[in-house]
Amino acid sequence: MRTHYCGQLRAEHIGQTVTLFGWVDRQRDQGGVVFVDLRDRSGITQIVSDLGRTPDSFPTAEQLGNEDVVRIVGRVTQRPADSYNPRIQTGEVEVYADEIELLSEAQPLPFQVSVAESATVREEARLKYRYLDLRRERMSRNLKLRHQVIKAVRRYLEDTEGFIEVETPMLTRSTPEGARDFLVPSRVNPGEFFALPQSPQLFKQLLMVSGLDRYYQVARCFRDEDLRADRQPEFTQLDLEMSFLSLDEILDLNEGLICHIFQHIKGIELPRPFPRLTYAEAISRYGCDKPDTRYGLELVDVSDLMADSGFKVFSGAVASGGIVKVLPLPNGNDAISNVRIKPGGDLFREAAEMGAKGLAYVRVRDDGEIDTIGAIKDNLSAAQKQELLNRTGAKPGHLLLFGAGDAPTVNKTLDRLRQVTAREFNLIDPEKINLLWIVEFPMFEWNADEQRLEALHHPFTAPFPEDAQDLKTARAQAYDIVFNGFEIGGGSLRIYQPDLQAQVFQTIGLSDDEALNKFGFLLEAFQYGTPPHGGIAYGLDRLVMLLAGEESIRDVIAFPKTQQARCQLTNAPSEVDAKQLKELHIGLVQKPKV
Repeated sequence: MRTHYCGQLRAEHIGQTVTLFGWVDRQRDQGGVVFVDLRDRSGITQIVSDLGRTPDSFPTAEQLGNEDVVRIVGRVTQRPADSYNPRIQTGEVEVYADEIELLSEAQPLPFQVSVAESATVREEARLKYRYLDLRRERMSRNLKLRHQVIKAVRRYLEDTEGFIEVETPMLTRSTPEGARDFLVPSRVNPGEFFALPQSPQLFKQLLMVSGLDRYYQVARCFRDEDLRADRQPEFTQLDLEMSFLSLDEILDLNEGLICHIFQHIKGIELPRPFPRLTYAEAISRYGCDKPDTRYGLELVDVSDLMADSGFKVFSGAVASGGIVKVLPLPNGNDAISNVRIKPGGDLFREAAEMGAKGLAYVRVRDDGEIDTIGAIKDNLSAAQKQELLNRTGAKPGHLLLFGAGDAPTVNKTLDRLRQVTAREFNLIDPEKINLLWIVEFPMFEWNADEQRLEALHHPFTAPFPEDAQDLKTARAQAYDIVFNGFEIGGGSLRIYQPDLQAQVFQTIGLSDDEALNKFGFLLEAFQYGTPPHGGIAYGLDRLVMLLAGEESIRDVIAFPKTQQARCQLTNAPSEVDAKQLKELHIGLVQKPKV
């Protein structure tokens, strides 16, 4: 039986006989002496087979190849001083192998797994042979980090804050007020479907009605939506719900949780309380509701200044209900040429991807005056020019990039340019950690395709009491937590009064019959004594991605999907037998693509 893991051996074990199991990370035959780096999930130990000292193991050691699985029995020995390896935790010792048993021989590999190999492997190959990729040090480290984060979360919530973990159903009813559902046909109820949960939202609210008081779950969730680097069709959510707590108390509790994670995982003490920005402030200053506040480059609204300017692009945008904003870039004159801003340039393309039709700009000369070239300067009065310089804080060398048009497009455009230029100018400190809350979101946003209001978060979010008289313009008691420009969690106080919930359903265009059909069980539960409650859900994959310093959540998930929502390892989704479809009372309208 195994006595130790490979990464556990230290100087204190010298002289002991140990039994190790693992994979051959690398084999080096020095002629009469064979060195084997033996790897398991804990690390690497150097194994030595010497023709003179360990003749029984030498024939097997000579034949070992990379990723062979072996059992080693041997004596822990002090390494010679000139071969000490400080890069690994076991670098002071080595094991002289009295026995080597080959348990499983590995065929030639599609890519190298060895810790010593640093070659880049295409992601397609990594996902197809994921079981090999997970042996590599980077992925093994990421999965261990994920485990440590979940372990820290459980200990804090259960031992410090009195939460109870409850599992909620994976097969539930479709509630299409949100992203698209993954549907599961019911064999025993022909023509009816379950849906995989987009979140445990309704069930966790019912748990509050049940009197559970503090619930949490590491929940699997599913959304049939377009994918990005930090999205997957199935993902893991850390889900919390609490009764009888105010908004401030919920934020304070969650700050404690986040601080515990950072202390446990990174050894970092985060300052508290976390800063708070209203949604309106975040959009005004940064153009988005998840700003990276590790650097400045704040946007400046000059709509009022440009409303009566002679530059028709600006005055026309304001007249039609839009806005004009500026992104001031210190030293931008030297770093950014006109070619990059005009059609065909890289910054112009970035703006166009966000929906902008153009990118206006002015430069501030060394004498502090606006550059004499350009239609903007020629159509501004002296007072307007000075006010522009005053508001933006522009100094000699500044480049001012303008966005003009409808507010969403302007904000998206300048937000993108802010991020791009911050990276180019090396303004982002990778060691800095900025966490903040975004609060006071609007209750609703306009869905232009469906010509109706829809809930910005979800229709169970409570409005501020003082705004309840006009729900269409009300602020929500909602909050998102942002980590270095990434939203890692979001939640709200919930509606617990049946009449107010009915009003919200009406506001988003649900008739009484539709609301009763989709959410009747929740509305009925609210009739039997519902506590004030609220909660939050964290994107666990995204949080671990950021803690690991990765750029994609695929690198912190054991078996992720591609951006085409496919599993390269199992080749799912796949066709199914006609017999299965018949049992489910389903006929294919369109044949799968080959």
